[in-house]
Amino acid sequence: MLKPVQIERPKNGTVKEIEGIPSIYYDGYWIRYYEPPADSLVARKRLIESLTRRTFHHTEPGINTPGENLELARAAYEAETDSRRKRVKGAMLAGALFNRAADIFTEVVELSTKGVQISQENELMRECAERFEEALEVGKCVRHYSGEEGIDELWGEPFKAFTMPLEKFYQSRYIKIAQAMRAIDTIIAKMRKVFSGQPEFSVAVALLDELCDAAKQEAETMRSDPAIFEVWPRYVAAADAINDFQPDVGRRKLSDPEFRRVYDGLQLLRQGKDVITYLSGARVPMPKTTAEFLARCDEYQAKGYIPRSL
Repeated sequence: MLKPVQIERPKNGTVKEIEGIPSIYYDGYWIRYYEPPADSLVARKRLIESLTRRTFHHTEPGINTPGENLELARAAYEAETDSRRKRVKGAMLAGALFNRAADIFTEVVELSTKGVQISQENELMRECAERFEEALEVGKCVRHYSGEEGIDELWGEPFKAFTMPLEKFYQSRYIKIAQAMRAIDTIIAKMRKVFSGQPEFSVAVALLDELCDAAKQEAETMRSDPAIFEVWPRYVAAADAINDFQPDVGRRKLSDPEFRRVYDGLQLLRQGKDVITYLSGARVPMPKTTAEFLARCDEYQAKGYIPRSL
């Protein structure tokens, strides 16, 4: 009897071309690979600026507090006694700390380009590290723009870019992208299972497959990559197709339970698209949001509707 062939998985960090695209392997996924820049203060400054913009883009509005308002933000946070308001003021303080650290690092880089050598032990560098570290701690107050959960993984990236060798930082990003891709695959598989037995949603199953592939491509592609001009339109079109989808009920009159099943199914489909949008945009796992959506799918599959308490 022939023994089954054991196919050995590549090691994490393996780089090779896949269909002409440089790719790197992490945790079951081949991800579009980008050569990290040579490590320098200027390269770190550019990376931190990019990460800072991206972080504020994916977090709740109103927390991008200028660094010069740090002491005002701290005083407001420390004086607040209402728990809900204190959470928001903590997020605003985190934003101020974040921006203060970035401001200091920008000045350090400007000095270095003028020939002024500043060591890691310099007071400015120490303060920069302290502000980043404090921002990471208070950043637990910060939520994703959806309001569904905190997003510590994303919030901590500029601090990592400040403290880690750039090559190590890029490796950490690929790990998070792989985790986000796995969450996308898990959600799509669950939604396929939910809708595959419902004739009203037969077209939606094919739309989900396209959204899955397009979302993972979007998650792995840098905005500076010319490929984005193909990747981003494909992704937006796939998401729009889900938004525009209407269940096919023909001319038959639905009973009340059937109407609720179809109506709630459509809401579930669009909610799943939203969660995938969060994951592909942030490029980090969102375990609370993902788990809650999967539980909602289970409830719908078991009862034929979404309980209003969820």
